[in-house]
Amino acid sequence: MAPATEPRGASPVLREASSEPRVPTLLAQQWYWYYVLGLLTLAYVANVADRSQVLAASLQAIKREFNATDAQLGILSGLPFAIFYSFLGIPIAAWADRSSRRNVLAWSCALWSAATGACGMALNFGMLFGARIFTAIGEAGGSPPSHSLISDYFPKLKRGTAFSIYALAVPIGTAIGAGVGGWGTQHIGWRQTFFLVGFPGVALALLVRLTVIEPPRGYADFGGKAPARAKAPPIRDVLSFMFRRSSFLHLSLAAGLHSVVWYASGAFNNAFFQRSHAMSASQAGYWISFFSIVGGVGTFAGGFLADRLSRSRSDRRWYLWVPGIATLLCVPFQFAAYLSGNMSIVLPMFGAMQFMAAVFFGPSFAMTQAIATLRMRSVATSLLLLLQTLIGQGIGPWLAGFISDQLRPSMGASSLRYSLVLVGLVNIWAAVHYMIGARSLRTDLDGTDKLACV
Repeated sequence: MAPATEPRGASPVLREASSEPRVPTLLAQQWYWYYVLGLLTLAYVANVADRSQVLAASLQAIKREFNATDAQLGILSGLPFAIFYSFLGIPIAAWADRSSRRNVLAWSCALWSAATGACGMALNFGMLFGARIFTAIGEAGGSPPSHSLISDYFPKLKRGTAFSIYALAVPIGTAIGAGVGGWGTQHIGWRQTFFLVGFPGVALALLVRLTVIEPPRGYADFGGKAPARAKAPPIRDVLSFMFRRSSFLHLSLAAGLHSVVWYASGAFNNAFFQRSHAMSASQAGYWISFFSIVGGVGTFAGGFLADRLSRSRSDRRWYLWVPGIATLLCVPFQFAAYLSGNMSIVLPMFGAMQFMAAVFFGPSFAMTQAIATLRMRSVATSLLLLLQTLIGQGIGPWLAGFISDQLRPSMGASSLRYSLVLVGLVNIWAAVHYMIGARSLRTDLDGTDKLACV
């Protein structure tokens, strides 16, 4: 009988296939690895841009045309969207673990792109809400298969950098979505803006389908040799396997708690600059776009540094130590950025805060893939994103707004700055989980390596 911690059908030893599957020679070319990585990143840029920034720029126009309430507008991009995105990611990821990840990504990209374009065709609020649901369903199938593909193209000690490049889509997509959304809503109308950013993604989906090769599971783990195929375990076995790994449990909690601060800041930084530093909405938006670029540098640096330290010191615990240290360093920068009244201090502190806050992406993604076995990598990513989105997006903006409302009678216009500082203390809690997770990481990785054929 297999040990309780193994998924059903798992074998503790690598079984060689009786006839080794033929592997396309293009998979051995490093330039092709980076072509695929670039294409997956481009798809993720479209995912991020479509997800919220274009909608955010269009909310006032939508409110006027449909006579919508603020509560209705909140539903379009708030917790209900996060629920569809998070929970449907698990069955879609399971589909990817059992079939062609390339095809799942291509169909998902086509769906979220078409649904985004369809938002511009809505005749009433109900139709717009329905289109947003399909956008959420499509986007749920974006990252899990992409993560699994990246893990089969790039060796273990290069994945931190690869995932950091992939995660650059977050600041790039945010900047593009905000810029195109704002310009389009003002100059061509909100409906045409959704057409502009949505429908071209269908062509991108076709490019993924036609030019990305589906690599054998475990291709990069075994030096370019295709291991024997094994059956993907049921979802309940994946849940049991992943959450019995203490390192993954603490990594997920750390990412989720850090995302409480991330989403709270994202929701209220523009309002903070307007209230506390008398900026206009456009001035605040300019600085936030700039800080997004700084965050992109931090995203790349996090994965690169984790890879470099892990290789040079032969210790993969650096994949959790690096984001843990960076998350902890966010706290003093947050105090200075939000509490100082001097803009010559506020702006550089904001940049440093954004740099440190973005370090966690690459290492967290890389270790999720390393802890998971070959046939559960897509579902593993969906689990991380489930916790990160539900905890972060579900709690962060609400908590910051609630604390600000409670402080308003005594703090007035400064209530928001103190609220963001208090929410920022959650980063200390997140850093603790990264450090606790590092304690069991080597043991968990060794256990996964013994199940390499799964």
